[in-house]
Amino acid sequence: MKNTILHTTLLFIFSVFLNAALASAADVRDPYKHFFNETWGDLPEELDKAKETQKKAILIFFEMDECPFCHYMKKNVLNQPVVQEYYRKHFLNFSIDIEGDVEMVNFKGKTIKLKDFAFKEHRVRATPVIAFFDLKGKRIYRHTGKTSGVEEFMWLGEFVADGLYKKMRFSAYKKKKRAEKKNK
Repeated sequence: MKNTILHTTLLFIFSVFLNAALASAADVRDPYKHFFNETWGDLPEELDKAKETQKKAILIFFEMDECPFCHYMKKNVLNQPVVQEYYRKHFLNFSIDIEGDVEMVNFKGKTIKLKDFAFKEHRVRATPVIAFFDLKGKRIYRHTGKTSGVEEFMWLGEFVADGLYKKMRFSAYKKKKRAEKKNK
């Protein structure tokens, strides 16, 4: 009888954890469908679209296939609905393969390869690089590497969307946000 109760209890606990895991897995969405915007690779056209839709900036996520930190961002941060909704509301978001041979049109209207846009124009050597550009195509903030998670990435979005990059460093903003969170 004790074995039956123990077995039933363990089965119940296992099913609770399995259901919780399945529920949280159901909350994630493909970043290529829900975070990144579709583009034909014409950045002046994207600037016009950003202005028309009253976005704060354009985000470019410089990545490459073999990058474990890029994969971390896509599997743990960019796939979260709260991230996708916030970033889609405030920014146009594009992915650039730093090794890509596909041609694109840069912010100045010049046709170049993805890899040249990344390496020659923006000096991207390590990935990911999360770069924000104002509505004139000028880079306003660059973050190299992954964020620690969803919370820090959300802070990064707020930091740019609210124009705080003009007044302070992101490290100071994170420190301020951590202090506010601790004092709650």
